[in-house]
Amino acid sequence: MFQIEWIIERVSKNEYYLSKHGDEERQNDDLLIEEVEEALFLGRILEYYENTGRGESCLVAGFTNSGKPIHIVCGKREEQMVIVTVYIPHPPKFITPYERG
Repeated sequence: MFQIEWIIERVSKNEYYLSKHGDEERQNDDLLIEEVEEALFLGRILEYYENTGRGESCLVAGFTNSGKPIHIVCGKREEQMVIVTVYIPHPPKFITPYERG
């Protein structure tokens, strides 16, 4: 199971990458990689996902230094972390960055 400390360590050591889908979603929401990293450093794990055929993953909710909420789905590939997707949470799916609609 994922721990936020492991995620923070992967980011600080630059041992992660964005999937193609994750990078496309990041760009769709006009998010900078630095903002994604800030949100991971300041984030907390909201949900854990079992192995869905690509390994286990988790949903991290965090904020940039400027206060922008970001959700990041993180997975593990060997010793690296992969950012599966990243987006800004909006209603109706999310009432707040921490609460589903």
